[in-house]
Amino acid sequence: MIKIMADSTCDLSQDILDKYDISIAPLTVTMNGKSYRDRVDITADEFYSMMENLETPPTTGMPSPSSYLDIMKEAKDKGMEEILCICMSSGTSGAYQSAVLAKDYFYEEFPGSNVKIHVVDSTCMSHVSGWLLMKSAMLREKGASFQELIDFNEAYKRNVKHFLTVDDLNHLLRSGRLSSASALIGKMLKLKPIMSMKDTKGAIVAKERGRKKVLTHYVEEFKKRNDENLTAFVIIGYTTDKSYAENLKAKFLQETSFTGDIYIMQMGVAVGTHVGPGGLSMFFMETGDRKDNLLLNEWEALIAKKDAFLDKFGLKKINKSHQKERILP
Repeated sequence: MIKIMADSTCDLSQDILDKYDISIAPLTVTMNGKSYRDRVDITADEFYSMMENLETPPTTGMPSPSSYLDIMKEAKDKGMEEILCICMSSGTSGAYQSAVLAKDYFYEEFPGSNVKIHVVDSTCMSHVSGWLLMKSAMLREKGASFQELIDFNEAYKRNVKHFLTVDDLNHLLRSGRLSSASALIGKMLKLKPIMSMKDTKGAIVAKERGRKKVLTHYVEEFKKRNDENLTAFVIIGYTTDKSYAENLKAKFLQETSFTGDIYIMQMGVAVGTHVGPGGLSMFFMETGDRKDNLLLNEWEALIAKKDAFLDKFGLKKINKSHQKERILP
Protein backbone atom coordinates (compact mmCIF):
# COMPACT_ATOMS: atom_id res chain seq x y z
CA MET A 1 0.00 0.00 0.00
CA ILE A 2 1.23 3.48 -0.90
CA LYS A 3 0.96 6.16 1.78
CA ILE A 4 -0.12 9.61 0.57
CA MET A 5 0.57 12.68 2.70
CA ALA A 6 0.68 16.47 2.41
CA ASP A 7 0.76 19.74 4.32
CA SER A 8 -2.46 21.38 5.48
CA THR A 9 -2.51 23.92 2.65
CA CYS A 10 -4.00 21.19 0.43
CA ASP A 11 -7.34 22.39 1.90
CA LEU A 12 -9.08 19.06 1.28
CA SER A 13 -12.21 18.45 3.32
CA GLN A 14 -11.96 16.04 6.23
CA ASP A 15 -14.25 13.50 4.58
CA ILE A 16 -11.92 13.35 1.54
CA LEU A 17 -8.86 12.99 3.78
CA ASP A 18 -10.57 10.16 5.64
CA LYS A 19 -11.86 8.48 2.48
CA TYR A 20 -8.39 8.25 0.91
CA ASP A 21 -6.35 7.98 4.14
CA ILE A 22 -4.37 11.14 3.40
CA SER A 23 -2.35 12.46 6.35
CA ILE A 24 -1.42 16.13 6.69
CA ALA A 25 1.29 18.07 8.51
CA PRO A 26 -0.24 21.27 9.89
CA LEU A 27 0.99 24.78 9.22
CA THR A 28 0.77 27.26 12.06
CA VAL A 29 -1.04 30.59 12.10
CA THR A 30 -0.21 33.32 14.62
CA MET A 31 -2.81 35.87 15.73
CA ASN A 32 -2.54 38.34 18.58
CA GLY A 33 0.69 36.71 19.68
CA LYS A 34 -0.76 33.21 19.92
CA SER A 35 0.06 30.36 17.54
CA TYR A 36 -2.42 27.72 16.37
CA ARG A 37 -1.88 24.53 14.40
CA ASP A 38 -4.02 24.54 11.29
CA ARG A 39 -6.95 22.09 11.58
CA VAL A 40 -5.69 20.93 14.99
CA ASP A 41 -6.06 23.94 17.28
CA ILE A 42 -8.25 26.04 14.98
CA THR A 43 -10.81 25.46 12.23
CA ALA A 44 -11.18 27.56 9.10
CA ASP A 45 -14.47 29.03 10.33
CA GLU A 46 -12.91 29.98 13.67
CA PHE A 47 -9.99 31.57 11.85
CA TYR A 48 -12.16 33.73 9.58
CA SER A 49 -14.29 34.78 12.52
CA MET A 50 -11.21 35.89 14.47
CA MET A 51 -9.78 37.74 11.44
CA GLU A 52 -12.57 40.31 11.59
CA ASN A 53 -11.31 41.73 14.90
CA LEU A 54 -7.53 41.65 14.39
CA GLU A 55 -5.53 44.85 14.58
CA THR A 56 -2.56 43.31 12.79
CA PRO A 57 -2.68 40.69 9.99
CA PRO A 58 -2.13 37.03 10.94
CA THR A 59 1.08 35.30 9.94
CA THR A 60 1.68 31.68 8.96
CA GLY A 61 4.56 29.27 9.53
CA MET A 62 5.55 26.14 7.64
CA PRO A 63 5.12 22.68 9.16
CA SER A 64 8.14 21.49 11.12
CA PRO A 65 10.21 18.62 9.69
CA SER A 66 9.20 16.59 12.76
CA SER A 67 5.51 16.83 11.82
CA TYR A 68 6.27 15.25 8.45
CA LEU A 69 8.66 12.77 10.02
CA ASP A 70 6.02 11.55 12.47
CA ILE A 71 3.71 10.70 9.57
CA MET A 72 6.49 8.89 7.71
CA LYS A 73 7.42 6.85 10.78
CA GLU A 74 3.78 5.95 11.41
CA ALA A 75 3.45 4.76 7.81
CA LYS A 76 6.58 2.62 8.22
CA ASP A 77 5.20 1.12 11.44
CA LYS A 78 2.03 0.15 9.55
CA GLY A 79 4.11 -1.74 7.00
CA MET A 80 3.96 0.77 4.16
CA GLU A 81 7.07 0.80 1.99
CA GLU A 82 6.24 3.71 -0.34
CA ILE A 83 5.34 7.27 0.70
CA LEU A 84 4.23 10.06 -1.63
CA CYS A 85 4.25 13.56 -0.12
CA ILE A 86 2.74 16.46 -2.11
CA CYS A 87 3.57 19.95 -0.81
CA MET A 88 2.64 23.53 -1.55
CA SER A 89 4.86 25.53 -3.88
CA SER A 90 8.47 25.99 -2.82
CA GLY A 91 8.14 29.48 -4.24
CA THR A 92 5.64 30.58 -1.59
CA SER A 93 6.59 28.57 1.50
CA GLY A 94 9.29 26.48 3.13
CA ALA A 95 6.87 23.54 3.49
CA TYR A 96 8.49 21.62 0.62
CA GLN A 97 11.98 22.08 2.04
CA SER A 98 10.72 21.00 5.45
CA ALA A 99 9.35 17.77 3.96
CA VAL A 100 12.65 17.11 2.17
CA LEU A 101 14.48 17.56 5.48
CA ALA A 102 12.08 15.12 7.10
CA LYS A 103 12.88 12.59 4.39
CA ASP A 104 16.61 13.00 5.11
CA TYR A 105 16.01 12.63 8.86
CA PHE A 106 13.99 9.46 8.20
CA TYR A 107 16.88 7.77 6.42
CA GLU A 108 19.32 8.94 9.11
CA GLU A 109 17.13 7.29 11.74
CA PHE A 110 16.48 4.18 9.64
CA PRO A 111 19.59 3.82 7.42
CA GLY A 112 18.74 0.29 6.31
CA SER A 113 15.10 0.96 5.57
CA ASN A 114 13.63 -0.15 2.27
CA VAL A 115 10.90 2.51 2.48
CA LYS A 116 10.81 4.74 -0.61
CA ILE A 117 9.85 8.40 -0.14
CA HIS A 118 9.20 10.98 -2.86
CA VAL A 119 8.38 14.64 -2.15
CA VAL A 120 6.52 16.59 -4.86
CA ASP A 121 6.76 20.37 -5.18
CA SER A 122 3.26 21.09 -6.49
CA THR A 123 4.44 24.57 -7.67
CA CYS A 124 1.15 25.92 -6.34
CA MET A 125 -0.98 25.84 -3.19
CA SER A 126 -4.44 25.20 -1.78
CA HIS A 127 -6.57 22.90 -3.92
CA VAL A 128 -3.93 22.45 -6.62
CA SER A 129 -2.01 20.15 -4.30
CA GLY A 130 -5.43 18.94 -3.14
CA TRP A 131 -6.37 18.09 -6.73
CA LEU A 132 -3.11 16.16 -7.20
CA LEU A 133 -3.64 14.33 -3.92
CA MET A 134 -7.16 13.24 -4.85
CA LYS A 135 -6.11 12.17 -8.33
CA SER A 136 -3.15 10.25 -6.95
CA ALA A 137 -5.43 8.45 -4.48
CA MET A 138 -7.83 7.55 -7.29
CA LEU A 139 -4.99 6.25 -9.43
CA ARG A 140 -3.69 4.26 -6.46
CA GLU A 141 -7.11 2.62 -6.15
CA LYS A 142 -6.91 1.68 -9.84
CA GLY A 143 -3.62 -0.11 -9.22
CA ALA A 144 -1.08 2.55 -10.20
CA SER A 145 2.45 1.81 -9.00
CA PHE A 146 4.48 4.18 -6.84
CA GLN A 147 6.63 5.18 -9.82
CA GLU A 148 3.55 5.79 -11.93
CA LEU A 149 2.18 8.15 -9.26
CA ILE A 150 5.51 9.99 -9.16
CA ASP A 151 5.57 10.27 -12.95
CA PHE A 152 1.99 11.56 -13.06
CA ASN A 153 2.61 14.28 -10.47
CA GLU A 154 5.89 15.46 -11.91
CA ALA A 155 4.54 15.44 -15.47
CA TYR A 156 1.17 17.09 -14.85
CA LYS A 157 1.55 19.28 -11.75
CA ARG A 158 1.89 22.45 -13.84
CA ASN A 159 -1.26 21.61 -15.77
CA VAL A 160 -3.60 21.89 -12.80
CA LYS A 161 -5.17 25.27 -13.52
CA HIS A 162 -5.87 27.62 -10.65
CA PHE A 163 -7.97 30.78 -10.59
CA LEU A 164 -8.54 32.84 -7.44
CA THR A 165 -10.42 36.08 -6.82
CA VAL A 166 -11.09 38.15 -3.70
CA ASP A 167 -13.74 40.54 -2.43
CA ASP A 168 -11.51 42.70 -0.25
CA LEU A 169 -8.27 43.90 -1.83
CA ASN A 170 -6.86 45.01 1.52
CA HIS A 171 -5.77 41.50 2.49
CA LEU A 172 -3.73 41.08 -0.70
CA LEU A 173 -2.31 44.56 -0.23
CA ARG A 174 -1.19 43.91 3.37
CA SER A 175 0.37 40.57 2.45
CA GLY A 176 2.34 42.11 -0.42
CA ARG A 177 0.45 40.15 -3.10
CA LEU A 178 -0.88 43.35 -4.68
CA SER A 179 0.59 46.81 -5.23
CA SER A 180 -1.01 49.82 -3.57
CA ALA A 181 -1.64 51.39 -6.98
CA SER A 182 -3.47 48.28 -8.22
CA ALA A 183 -5.49 48.13 -5.03
CA LEU A 184 -6.50 51.80 -5.33
CA ILE A 185 -7.56 51.42 -8.95
CA GLY A 186 -9.40 48.20 -8.12
CA LYS A 187 -11.37 49.87 -5.34
CA MET A 188 -12.25 52.91 -7.43
CA LEU A 189 -13.45 50.86 -10.38
CA LYS A 190 -14.83 48.02 -8.24
CA LEU A 191 -12.54 45.62 -10.05
CA LYS A 192 -11.88 42.13 -8.76
CA PRO A 193 -8.41 40.76 -9.55
CA ILE A 194 -8.22 37.19 -10.81
CA MET A 195 -5.00 35.46 -9.87
CA SER A 196 -3.23 32.33 -11.04
CA MET A 197 0.23 30.84 -10.59
CA LYS A 198 3.21 31.93 -12.69
CA ASP A 199 6.69 30.59 -12.00
CA THR A 200 5.55 29.04 -8.68
CA LYS A 201 4.19 32.37 -7.37
CA GLY A 202 0.83 34.12 -7.49
CA ALA A 203 0.19 36.68 -10.24
CA ILE A 204 -2.80 38.73 -11.37
CA VAL A 205 -3.85 37.53 -14.84
CA ALA A 206 -7.17 39.36 -15.30
CA LYS A 207 -9.56 41.83 -13.69
CA GLU A 208 -13.36 41.75 -13.75
CA ARG A 209 -16.02 44.14 -12.47
CA GLY A 210 -18.45 42.43 -10.13
CA ARG A 211 -19.12 38.87 -9.04
CA LYS A 212 -21.27 37.93 -12.03
CA LYS A 213 -18.46 38.72 -14.44
CA VAL A 214 -16.03 36.77 -12.28
CA LEU A 215 -18.26 33.69 -12.56
CA THR A 216 -18.51 34.18 -16.33
CA HIS A 217 -14.73 34.53 -16.59
CA TYR A 218 -14.20 31.28 -14.70
CA VAL A 219 -16.64 29.32 -16.84
CA GLU A 220 -15.34 30.72 -20.12
CA GLU A 221 -11.73 29.99 -19.17
CA PHE A 222 -12.74 26.45 -18.24
CA LYS A 223 -14.34 25.96 -21.65
CA LYS A 224 -11.16 27.12 -23.39
CA ARG A 225 -8.65 25.32 -21.21
CA ASN A 226 -10.20 22.14 -19.83
CA ASP A 227 -8.57 18.82 -20.70
CA GLU A 228 -11.56 16.50 -21.07
CA ASN A 229 -9.38 13.40 -20.80
CA LEU A 230 -7.76 14.36 -17.49
CA THR A 231 -10.27 16.51 -15.62
CA ALA A 232 -12.20 13.82 -13.78
CA PHE A 233 -13.40 16.40 -11.25
CA VAL A 234 -13.37 20.13 -10.53
CA ILE A 235 -12.70 21.71 -7.14
CA ILE A 236 -14.32 25.04 -6.27
CA GLY A 237 -12.87 26.74 -3.22
CA TYR A 238 -14.28 29.47 -1.00
CA THR A 239 -13.19 31.24 2.17
CA THR A 240 -16.39 32.44 3.88
CA ASP A 241 -19.22 32.66 1.34
CA LYS A 242 -20.27 29.15 0.35
CA SER A 243 -23.19 30.48 -1.70
CA TYR A 244 -20.66 32.19 -4.01
CA ALA A 245 -19.13 28.77 -4.73
CA GLU A 246 -22.56 27.20 -5.15
CA ASN A 247 -23.45 29.86 -7.74
CA LEU A 248 -20.32 28.98 -9.70
CA LYS A 249 -21.19 25.29 -9.57
CA ALA A 250 -24.71 26.04 -10.82
CA LYS A 251 -23.28 28.08 -13.70
CA PHE A 252 -20.95 25.20 -14.56
CA LEU A 253 -23.84 22.78 -14.75
CA GLN A 254 -25.91 25.15 -16.88
CA GLU A 255 -23.28 26.38 -19.33
CA THR A 256 -20.75 23.56 -19.79
CA SER A 257 -20.96 19.95 -20.89
CA PHE A 258 -18.84 18.80 -17.94
CA THR A 259 -20.27 15.64 -16.37
CA GLY A 260 -17.66 14.88 -13.71
CA ASP A 261 -17.86 15.60 -10.00
CA ILE A 262 -17.69 19.19 -8.77
CA TYR A 263 -16.45 19.48 -5.20
CA ILE A 264 -16.98 22.58 -3.08
CA MET A 265 -14.37 22.92 -0.31
CA GLN A 266 -13.33 25.70 2.04
CA MET A 267 -9.92 27.32 1.75
CA GLY A 268 -7.96 27.10 4.99
CA VAL A 269 -5.93 29.45 7.15
CA ALA A 270 -2.78 29.64 4.99
CA VAL A 271 -4.62 30.87 1.91
CA GLY A 272 -7.19 32.77 3.96
CA THR A 273 -4.46 34.87 5.58
CA HIS A 274 -3.78 36.49 2.20
CA VAL A 275 -7.22 36.17 0.58
CA GLY A 276 -9.57 37.09 3.39
CA PRO A 277 -13.38 36.78 3.37
CA GLY A 278 -15.22 36.41 0.06
CA GLY A 279 -12.49 34.52 -1.80
CA LEU A 280 -13.43 32.17 -4.65
CA SER A 281 -11.18 29.71 -6.50
CA MET A 282 -11.43 27.02 -9.16
CA PHE A 283 -9.16 24.09 -10.04
CA PHE A 284 -9.09 21.70 -13.01
CA MET A 285 -6.62 20.12 -15.44
CA GLU A 286 -5.89 22.27 -18.48
CA THR A 287 -4.70 21.16 -21.89
CA GLY A 288 -1.18 21.56 -23.18
CA ASP A 289 0.96 24.39 -21.90
CA ARG A 290 -1.30 27.43 -22.13
CA LYS A 291 0.21 30.55 -20.61
CA ASP A 292 -1.51 33.44 -18.88
CA ASN A 293 -0.18 36.80 -19.95
CA LEU A 294 -1.37 39.86 -18.09
CA LEU A 295 0.30 42.21 -20.56
CA LEU A 296 -1.49 40.51 -23.44
CA ASN A 297 -4.81 40.62 -21.58
CA GLU A 298 -4.47 44.35 -20.95
CA TRP A 299 -3.24 45.06 -24.48
CA GLU A 300 -6.23 43.23 -25.98
CA ALA A 301 -8.58 45.32 -23.82
CA LEU A 302 -6.84 48.51 -24.90
CA ILE A 303 -7.04 47.54 -28.56
CA ALA A 304 -10.77 46.83 -28.20
CA LYS A 305 -11.33 50.32 -26.77
CA LYS A 306 -9.29 51.90 -29.56
CA ASP A 307 -11.16 49.91 -32.21
CA ALA A 308 -14.48 51.09 -30.81
CA PHE A 309 -13.28 54.69 -31.09
CA LEU A 310 -12.03 54.18 -34.65
CA ASP A 311 -15.28 52.49 -35.67
CA LYS A 312 -17.30 55.37 -34.28
CA PHE A 313 -15.41 57.90 -36.34
CA GLY A 314 -14.97 55.75 -39.45
CA LEU A 315 -11.19 55.48 -39.15
CA LYS A 316 -8.92 52.53 -39.98
CA LYS A 317 -8.49 49.84 -37.28
CA ILE A 318 -5.16 48.96 -35.70
CA ASN A 319 -3.35 45.92 -37.08
CA LYS A 320 -3.48 43.77 -33.91
CA SER A 321 -1.04 41.08 -34.97
CA HIS A 322 1.57 43.64 -36.01
CA GLN A 323 1.23 45.55 -32.76
CA LYS A 324 1.49 42.41 -30.63
CA GLU A 325 4.60 41.25 -32.44
CA ARG A 326 6.21 44.65 -31.91
CA ILE A 327 5.31 45.04 -28.23
CA LEU A 328 5.33 41.56 -26.75
CA PRO A 329 8.58 39.63 -26.36
